[in-house]
Amino acid sequence: MPTNEAHLIAVGDIAPDRKAPATVFDLIRDDIKKHDVAFCQLEINLTERGSRLPQVRHTSRASPAVAKDIREAGFNVVSFAGNHCMDWGQDGFFDTIEALRAEKLQVVGVGANIAEARKVVTVDVKGNRIAFIAANSILPMSSWAETNRPGCMPMRAWTIYEQIEHDQPGTPSRIHTFANRDDLSALVDCIKEARATADVVLVSLHWGIHFVPAVLADYQRDVAYAAIDAGADVILGHHAHILKGVELYNGKPIFYSLCNFAMDLPVDEHHAESKGFKEIQKLNPDWKLDTRHTYNFPTDSQKSLAVKCIIAGGEIRRLSLLPLFINKQSQPRVLSASEPEFEQVVRYLEAISDDQHLGTRFVRDGDEVVLEVA
Repeated sequence: MPTNEAHLIAVGDIAPDRKAPATVFDLIRDDIKKHDVAFCQLEINLTERGSRLPQVRHTSRASPAVAKDIREAGFNVVSFAGNHCMDWGQDGFFDTIEALRAEKLQVVGVGANIAEARKVVTVDVKGNRIAFIAANSILPMSSWAETNRPGCMPMRAWTIYEQIEHDQPGTPSRIHTFANRDDLSALVDCIKEARATADVVLVSLHWGIHFVPAVLADYQRDVAYAAIDAGADVILGHHAHILKGVELYNGKPIFYSLCNFAMDLPVDEHHAESKGFKEIQKLNPDWKLDTRHTYNFPTDSQKSLAVKCIIAGGEIRRLSLLPLFINKQSQPRVLSASEPEFEQVVRYLEAISDDQHLGTRFVRDGDEVVLEVA
C-alpha cells in the first residue's frame, strides 16, 4: 500500500442486541481493520439509563461497553443521526455519545443543540483530509436538534397524497415528497463548509422507505443532487434495512441504502403477533420470522454491501463495492466472486437500480464491483 493512500470503508446499520455483542463482528472484523477509516451508522442506544419514549415503535438498548466492541471491530467514525437516537430520552442519547467518544470514536450528526449536530467531522489520514456529515429524515417528534434542544441534524421532508381519479373515492393516490427547504439549505451550507477545507466529503443520510423493495421517495433524489452540487463526493444512505439502488450523478455515487451491517432483531412470539409489527411486516412480501435466530429481517436484507474508497493526493482514486451476505445470526461477511451469493447481490442491485431507472452498470472486477453509467 503506497504511503499516501488512505483506505476507507463505509457500511450500513449497526445494532448489536445479544449477550456477547462483539460476536456479531466475528466474520468481518479482519476485513474492516484493513482500512484506515471505517464508518457506520449506529441504530441502538448504548445506555443503562433513561425511559423508552412513548412514540417509539420498536427499540432496544445495549451496554455502553459495546462502544469498545465497535472500536475493536475497526470502526472510528460513527453516525448516530437516526430515528432511534432519542429512543431512551436525553439520558440514553448523551450516554451513547459519551460511550463512543470515550473509545476515541468520532461521532457525527448529533449534539446538544443544532449547531453541534451540524458540525462536520474531519479526519486526517496520510495527508488526506476526509470530512463526514450526517443528517436524518426519519424523525419521531422532538428527535431533531434545535437551538436549545439536543438531537440529530434534521433533513425533513413533507408528503402530499394526490388522488389519481378525483371522481372515484377510495382509489389509490400518488405520493409526492418534498425536501424541507430550510434543512436542505443548512445541509448545503455544511457541505460547502466541509468542501472549503477537506479533500473528500462524505454525506450520510438516514432516509427513504424502509423494507419496500426498490422504491425511492422523490425527496431523496432532490437532496442527493443538491448535496453533490454543493461539493459532496459520496452519498451514503441508511435506514431502509434493505439495499436500494445506486446512481451516478455528475460522476458521484449515491447509495440510496447500504442495508444493514451488523444488526440484531430478536423477536419473541408476543412481538411477532403484535399489531404494530404485523403492519410493518406487510411492507415486504418475503418477510418471514424465525424466533430461533437474531436476524428477523426480510430475505432481501441478507444482501448487503460495503463501499470502499482509496483516497490519495486529496481525491478518490478508486471507489468499489464489496458485496456482503448476512447470516441468520446477524453476522456479515465479505463475499468472493466464486460464491453464488456474490452474484445474487450484484443482480439484486442491478434489478432494483433498473426498477428506479437509475442508469447504473455494475461491473465485476475480481471480488469487487465498480460503477459505470449505463
